[in-house]
Amino acid sequence: MLARGSIKGGSAEGSSTKRPGKASDQHQEGSREQRCGDRMSGSHTQAFSLALIDAAFDKDEGVRQEIAQALRVLGARHPQLVLTACHDYLSKHSKLVQVHRVIVLHSMEAIAKDSLDRLEQPLARKLISLASDEMTRSKDVQAEWQAAASQLLVALGCRFINEVMEDVLQKFQPGVLPHLYIVHTLGNLSTANVYGMVPFLTAILGTMLPMLAMAKQDSMKSVFTIALAHFSESILEYLANLDKAPDPTVRKDAFSAEIFSSYDILFNGWLQHKDPKLRSSVVEAVGQMSHLMPHDKLEEQLPRLIPGILNLYRKHSDHLHITQSLCHVLDAAVEMGSRVLETQIDNLLNTLHPQICATLDYNNHTAVKNHNEVLRCFTVLACAYTDRLVAFLLQKLEVHNEKVRIGTLTLLKHLVNSTATQLDSKRLLLLTGMKLTIQDNNNYKVRRMLAQVISTMAHHDYLELEGGEAMVEFIIKQCALPCHPENPKPRTYDPEEVTEEGLRDMCDNILNLLTTTVKRMQEVLWPFLLEFVMPVQYLNALAPVCRSLAYLGTKRQQAGSTEALLDYAGRDLPTPHALLTRLLVLSSFPYRGRGRGVPALRLLQAVSALIHPQLGRVWDDELPPLIQHLEEHSEETLAQRQWEDKLLLLLSRSLETVTACDEGWSCQLSEEMSRHLHHYNSFPQEKGFLYKCAGVALRQIPNSDVVRRQLMELLQSVRHSEILEREGVAVCVGFCATTHLDDTLSKLQDFGKSDILKKSPSLFHILKDKSDVELEKAKSTVILCYGYLTLHAPEDQILARVEKDVVKHVLAHFNTKVLGIKVETKDMTIKLSLMKTLTLIARAIHASSSRRNIPYTFSQKGELLHYMQDVIRAEPADALRTPIRQHAITTCTHLLKLAPPLGEVDTFELIKTCMNSVFGLPAPAVDRSKDENGINLREREVLYEDTLAALQELLKQILYQDLSPDQLDNVYKHVEGWIMSPRECERERAVLTTSSLLAFYLDKLQVRTVVSFHSLGSLLGRLVPRCMDPAGTVRRSALHGLHSLLSIQQRHAGFALDHRDEAVERLRTLPDTLDQPDSKQQFHSCSQIGQVIAQCIPQTQLQPLLLLLFEGLADPHPSCSSAASVVINTLVRIRGSSLGDQVPVLLSVLHLRLESIVAEPVKSSVLQTVSLLAAQNLPAVISCLLLHPLPYDRAVGEMWGSLAMEGTVCRQALEVLTERLDRQQPYEERRESLLRSATVQLATVQPLAMTCAVGALLSRPESGEAVSLLQPLLFSSLLLRVGSSIGVRLPKDPTGQGPVRITTTLDVCSCSVEALRGMVVRSGNEDILRIMADEDGWGLMKKQDTHHQGVTLLARATAQHGATHLHSVVERLEPALTAPYPGQRVTVAAFFAELLNHRVTCDLLLTDGLVSALLRCLVDTSRLVRMLSIRGLGNVATGAAGKVHKYSTRLLSAMMAGMDEKDDVDDSVTLESMSGLSKLLAQLRGNNVEPILINIALRIRPFFEKDEDRVRSAAFTVFGNLSRFGDGESKADFLEQVHSSMVSLLLHLNDTSHQVVKSCKFALRLIGPLMGSANVSAMFQKHLLEEAHLHYGEFINDLAKHIINDFPEKINFYIMGNVSFFKSTRAEIRGNAAMFTGFLLGNLSQAELQSVSLEHVCGAIIMLLRDAVPAVRIKAAEALSLLHEL
Repeated sequence: MLARGSIKGGSAEGSSTKRPGKASDQHQEGSREQRCGDRMSGSHTQAFSLALIDAAFDKDEGVRQEIAQALRVLGARHPQLVLTACHDYLSKHSKLVQVHRVIVLHSMEAIAKDSLDRLEQPLARKLISLASDEMTRSKDVQAEWQAAASQLLVALGCRFINEVMEDVLQKFQPGVLPHLYIVHTLGNLSTANVYGMVPFLTAILGTMLPMLAMAKQDSMKSVFTIALAHFSESILEYLANLDKAPDPTVRKDAFSAEIFSSYDILFNGWLQHKDPKLRSSVVEAVGQMSHLMPHDKLEEQLPRLIPGILNLYRKHSDHLHITQSLCHVLDAAVEMGSRVLETQIDNLLNTLHPQICATLDYNNHTAVKNHNEVLRCFTVLACAYTDRLVAFLLQKLEVHNEKVRIGTLTLLKHLVNSTATQLDSKRLLLLTGMKLTIQDNNNYKVRRMLAQVISTMAHHDYLELEGGEAMVEFIIKQCALPCHPENPKPRTYDPEEVTEEGLRDMCDNILNLLTTTVKRMQEVLWPFLLEFVMPVQYLNALAPVCRSLAYLGTKRQQAGSTEALLDYAGRDLPTPHALLTRLLVLSSFPYRGRGRGVPALRLLQAVSALIHPQLGRVWDDELPPLIQHLEEHSEETLAQRQWEDKLLLLLSRSLETVTACDEGWSCQLSEEMSRHLHHYNSFPQEKGFLYKCAGVALRQIPNSDVVRRQLMELLQSVRHSEILEREGVAVCVGFCATTHLDDTLSKLQDFGKSDILKKSPSLFHILKDKSDVELEKAKSTVILCYGYLTLHAPEDQILARVEKDVVKHVLAHFNTKVLGIKVETKDMTIKLSLMKTLTLIARAIHASSSRRNIPYTFSQKGELLHYMQDVIRAEPADALRTPIRQHAITTCTHLLKLAPPLGEVDTFELIKTCMNSVFGLPAPAVDRSKDENGINLREREVLYEDTLAALQELLKQILYQDLSPDQLDNVYKHVEGWIMSPRECERERAVLTTSSLLAFYLDKLQVRTVVSFHSLGSLLGRLVPRCMDPAGTVRRSALHGLHSLLSIQQRHAGFALDHRDEAVERLRTLPDTLDQPDSKQQFHSCSQIGQVIAQCIPQTQLQPLLLLLFEGLADPHPSCSSAASVVINTLVRIRGSSLGDQVPVLLSVLHLRLESIVAEPVKSSVLQTVSLLAAQNLPAVISCLLLHPLPYDRAVGEMWGSLAMEGTVCRQALEVLTERLDRQQPYEERRESLLRSATVQLATVQPLAMTCAVGALLSRPESGEAVSLLQPLLFSSLLLRVGSSIGVRLPKDPTGQGPVRITTTLDVCSCSVEALRGMVVRSGNEDILRIMADEDGWGLMKKQDTHHQGVTLLARATAQHGATHLHSVVERLEPALTAPYPGQRVTVAAFFAELLNHRVTCDLLLTDGLVSALLRCLVDTSRLVRMLSIRGLGNVATGAAGKVHKYSTRLLSAMMAGMDEKDDVDDSVTLESMSGLSKLLAQLRGNNVEPILINIALRIRPFFEKDEDRVRSAAFTVFGNLSRFGDGESKADFLEQVHSSMVSLLLHLNDTSHQVVKSCKFALRLIGPLMGSANVSAMFQKHLLEEAHLHYGEFINDLAKHIINDFPEKINFYIMGNVSFFKSTRAEIRGNAAMFTGFLLGNLSQAELQSVSLEHVCGAIIMLLRDAVPAVRIKAAEALSLLHEL
């Protein structure tokens, strides 16, 4: 049947031709069969069309789309037929549900558009009549239906305009209000076919005008209005393209009268209507009509028209149509030069301007369009009323409202860009208005807009005028906005928010663009930008400013500018000295201020001639490397002190160059630097650097008076509370002292006597007056100045004066006396300054005396050292808050270098004080203390590291003064106790310090006579356990210490300095291995350490070493005790012959401690004794161990494992255990309960215990040697043990069978599998283990359902990678096939079946025995055994292909019988049979198969349509393999089977199962060459690659063509075969069959179609349109679209 029985949502109609309104139609006139017969009596295309039309209203959207597409395809080939069918269908079914009619009308529209040029006029008239009738049938508005009909009319009107107009105009009569969609259609036609419709518009407008007054309903008024808008748009387009128009004589005047009359009704009447949609359409139409109105009428209407449009803004929320209309009106008025428009300017500006000021939502596309239209309105007005508009904008800029200013600036930017010519004369006026605006305190949003306007003005040459510099200054002020990277302001939810960072970055870019891209701006910016270099408020802007200035200066140099001086007239430009000072200071911290260092240096190079003519050559050499250095580093990697030194060196060389020809220049620079100091009060780091620069300048000044004056000014300018200023001025004083020592000392003394360093005589007042804090800071400054003065002063002058003129004054300032009483200061600053100064003094003295080789005795050394120790003791022991401890220790280190030497007691006390103060501190992360500045964790860590480094330097200095073992021992005694500390941080500091001291000792050691290193044993004994400390730093440091110790021993033993012992040097390679997580590697490293020590340690030191190492076994850290035990074993093995026979004692003691020992190396040393006992008493040891409870606890398991340490013992133990295991019964069968007859299998205890014992033995790697000797025995015994453990439970009452106790946690099968796995592991066959691990083979073996899979996997791995002992294994396993234990039979059958899959069985001559064994198993009571037997027999074709012919009859019989298996609920036997048959067919000869070829094919075919994917796949694979025998005597019969199966094969190529698809591809590739068609075979070979993606539709289409050409006699057979699959239970097969049928029929010629029962086939396809599955209906519709040639 070709039609549907019912229509969704309504009733289908019969073939009645009655028109609606005449008489009611009958529901379902005639039966569906009669309707199908009527359709089939016509052309097939018409029938398909009717079927598709009938099914078009499907409930599935995808089906509807495919049906519409099918109709469109059919229509593209047969537009006349399909459109006629659609026409007839709609005509006959007048009561068709409306949605269905809409779908058909849309399809007709699409077909009409696609084939408009091929439509014949009679049909077009019929369609026009139908569409017109559909559109006007209902007087009520039914938008979807009537719009669809209207669109069809419009589509037809693009060619048949006269016919459409003829029909439409009949329903558009004067005096009668037309149907709404008639007017709607006319409007759309006017824009769709401009040149065809405009000639009709005069008449249409004449007819329409009276109708406007008749329209009462809003919908009618709206459609008239829209039509008038379209008419106007069409006329305007026609007039704009008269050169292409059919009638170029058409003029606007021809329509003006009617347009104006229409306008009068719309504007004066309808515009006032309450309906907003109507008002919108009216105003849109008025805008279009304004261009066509007579000029005098438009001029007359403007006073009412513009206010009328503007008033609509208040009534409508959507302004786009209003603005568009207004823009049209303004454009028309300006174009005709209206004078009346000027009277509306104020109203227009006041109405439009707020819209620009309103917040714009950029996600609202309508709002964005309206915004742009408003801007276009202003552009139109600017062309005629520039003065009025500029005045208005300037007035609005004065309004202090954010939105108003932003809107005005937005408008101004737009006008500057769009009306440059009109605004040319107003540029100065606009700049003045902008200048006033930027002076206000605007927020960031306004500033951003101002910056954008300024940028736009700059590109239009505004900034060259007066006031332009103010604009530039505004940009720079925004560039100078503060940076707060550490504390960013919280973001608001305002999407238009402007942040400081965003505004600043934008202005940076603007300044850069103005500098580099706007050529005429260079004269504006140079030298104006220099005015912003000096003021502090522009500090943050200096990076972009300097960048721009450097660019401009470089450009001027390249242009050949010879300007040596700047023109300062009327400008506040910096002097050369000020500019140099400023840029140097900016460069000192180059990454601040957004990376200002590089631009500042580039600017220096660009303006070198302006600063001094002599500097150009110097700076051209010096500055590029500095710039490159900055570019190669970052703020994190730059060494700040070295960078400052580079800049100071640059300044020094510059001054040397200039001073050579201009001595006064340095004085001026120094004075300028002094004047600039106060500018940096908020920037202490920069100010400190400036002090250093001033010192460099003073060093170059020859005039002493100037130096003294400048020095005093500098000292008086310091803010002593700032540490960086104190440091800076102190360095300055030091630099100055290099050339002016006397003057500098004099001024320091004068400054020390000044009022600022005097204090009150009242002791009570000292404690109260806060001003004394400043006094202490000032003293700190003076003290620090003396330190740097000593450091930098000439050596030949300072040494003689250091105590008299320096130290004396330093101590005088440090010690305060009040009323004759010495009061010690508590101020940290002055303490730190004193320490720093004493360090600098000590450095200077030591360096001077060393270079001049003149000893100098520092008399105050002892007193100062005692004071430093007091300072250290005063520091809190539980926290590190300040660097006082570090600086005090550093001071002590430098003082120790001076004469006289320190006594032994004082040295001991110094070491004790410093070490206790540092080692006892908590870890940085634990120390949560904070000083007043709040030290964070990273700063605290650095402070800890520096303090420890200072302590190490102190100890090295002490050691250096007496490099001897005794001195080393003296120092080590202080450290030894800390090395064993339970606190990690203390151990780490102690071991680090020890390692550092030993390395230092070794480096400095010069042995002249052989001396005994008596501390070696004790040092080694403490460091060895630490080589495995949990802390990585401790491990590495301990190992370095060991290397140093043994090297020191060799030095003391008399070896040369360049001697390198290979054993000792191996220690250098061990740190990396100690850090590895692999414990074996770590213990191996410990063993190497023991070997090295054993080779190097003297005999006298062995006993002390062992005593300390035995203490190490009790170390609280297991890894350390393990290290001790490994080294002990190594030493005993190499050097222990003198220690006596201790084996019995060790066994008795260590056996008791075995449970408590945690460290694995320690356990190993204990378990070695158990191995010795077993070697002498093996039967007794085994019997004893077998009595332990199951499962074995950790200690017993380790004791079993220890038997494997010696190969002979291990082999004997395994032989005994396997022999007992094979003899004993694996389990007993008992009734589950008295009430149930079912039996359960319960394990026997002794075999279970033996299995666990074997597993424990095999868990030791040392058992590998024994396993290699006993592999066949162990493998077969344990495999059978596994088979007999499947499903076996623990005995219910194990105590009744012996003294062994069993816990319920033990799993019988898991024990057996683990023992087998252990055997494989010990065999060393990694390939077997990898295969089993990758596929979870061991896990599969443990489960009863998957046990055979695990055994199969093991057999495969064994055959591939472990066939050495396979013959023996098979011999031991074969008897188990007749064993009474089903589990063992399954295990062996699975193992043998897989072995036959591999060639190795043939090589080992095992095939015959295995085949015979499996043939006997075909009658086994277990279905699983039978299945495995069939699998194995099929595998013969793979593993022993040469034997297939020998067993062909029995093998084929087995396979055929397997396919007939009755008890095969899961198809497993069937699948194995077909799989085996496929393998056998690949190897059998023709004479073996040909007699039963057809029988096999017939037996296989029923499996093609099985529900199980694997069965279908296997069946197709077998059929493909049968093709090998299809070319013999049975070829004809086999080809018939091929053709009979071909449809099924091709349909399943698009099966949902990927496995089935691959099998079909395989079969078709093999069948193709037999079919006698080269083309078909070629397609199969090319497209049906196994993993290639197949485009099924294209493939079947191309294949259908070849089938038609090469098998014409089979065409009908194939088609009917496909039709038979239309009733398949599988939806994808039904869909594939429909498509295949469509491709076959679509490619047949008319002659070939005669042999096909088209009515039956096509009817069947059409019936699929009613299939329950949407995908099938889609395929059916697609198939019908292919039949366009029927």
